[in-house]
Amino acid sequence: MSEDLFGGTVGGPTATPSGSLADTDRDGLPLAVRMRPRTLEEIVGQEHLMAPGSPLRRLAAGEPMSVFLWGPPGVGKTTIAAVVSRQSDSRFVELSAVTAGVKDVRAVLDQARRDLRTARQTVLFVDEVHRFSKTQQDVLLPAVENRLVTLIAATTENPSFSVISPLLSRSLLLTLKPLTDEDISTLLDRALASERGLASEYQLDPDARAMIVRLAGADARRALTFLEESAAGAAAVDQTMITTDLVERAVDKAAVRYDRDGDQHYDVISAFIKSIRGSDVQAALHYLARMIAAGEDPRFIARRLVILASEDIGLADPTALLTATAAAHAVEFIGMPEGRINLAQAVIALALAPKSNAVIKAVDAALADVSAGRIGLVPRQLRDSHYPGAQRLGHGQGYAYAHDEPHAVAAQQYLPDELTGARYYVPTEYGAEGPLAARLARIEELLGRADD
Repeated sequence: MSEDLFGGTVGGPTATPSGSLADTDRDGLPLAVRMRPRTLEEIVGQEHLMAPGSPLRRLAAGEPMSVFLWGPPGVGKTTIAAVVSRQSDSRFVELSAVTAGVKDVRAVLDQARRDLRTARQTVLFVDEVHRFSKTQQDVLLPAVENRLVTLIAATTENPSFSVISPLLSRSLLLTLKPLTDEDISTLLDRALASERGLASEYQLDPDARAMIVRLAGADARRALTFLEESAAGAAAVDQTMITTDLVERAVDKAAVRYDRDGDQHYDVISAFIKSIRGSDVQAALHYLARMIAAGEDPRFIARRLVILASEDIGLADPTALLTATAAAHAVEFIGMPEGRINLAQAVIALALAPKSNAVIKAVDAALADVSAGRIGLVPRQLRDSHYPGAQRLGHGQGYAYAHDEPHAVAAQQYLPDELTGARYYVPTEYGAEGPLAARLARIEELLGRADD
């Protein structure tokens, strides 16, 4: 039998340690492994999971349970498993869903059953559990249901789609948040100063720090890898200051000149939006590529597309908002680099769509009236008539039910007296909004205010 992370045996005769937590005590480990937090207090960016009495706290204290850790790469899923393995007295076993088969899973469970005879619990960490087949997950199900093992399963994909329902229903789902720039910067500071890290032998230029944070794309492992390679580059030229030039060489490509907090950030996103608004699909794709190559947060790009879909297209193409929202969900669901394809599809669709700003003009005009105090009383026939005493006040009296009227349009006063002539939404003639203009004119006629 082979040795596990802390001296125990892994599985039965056929099982061997595998995955990112195996063989962690040897020399020459990467910086990202050396700097892996050893306690829950050292974990950054997941404060929402750290409250006293939270499932994660109870798990680290040795309470048997099974959890799924769902989040993007580099946010701490494996780290949490490592912390639990250090703080729990249970035997810890790791399997990678990429390499482990049904035979390996059964071997671990058989050993866990034997260990229970001596009152020793087993914590089973399964990395990339979404890659497990249904058969492999079925093997785990009885062990989880009977608490033969405490399962910690890590996944970058939504477990609702990649994990069988019976297994998921018997476990807790903990969602890990993407790391912020501040979180990544904190980890860089810790690695620079720690004896487990670079032991204060190097300094990080502010511009170099910003570049690492940007290029890391919220991935802690990537950030620490860039820092380690940059430090190696500094050592090679006998200097202690890590500069942007060293970072560029470390990531093996010239960094795109794009400052996420400076003028270039605002100039590029401005040009991006204006290119889509102006229907120049080629320019829009160029600026999209610049942002992706520079490590811009893809969620930021997606949010801007969702806004643009209503602000600059609106009802000229009602599918634009659906396309932009779908792209935003896709980016959250699959992450980068694959998310670039979804963003590009949305950019092309929105750039080629007919344009209208009638929606934003309509809502802003209505808000302007409200802000100016043009509010007025709700017409009596539209007021709620379902509470005691409402009928005595005349609420709801004279209300015409639209579905009982010809064309399902009831001619009655809807706006307050002060706003009876207000016109907020004025459709354009472009795209799908053209027919809407004709429909609106007919509705206004049926409402009896076409000549207001």
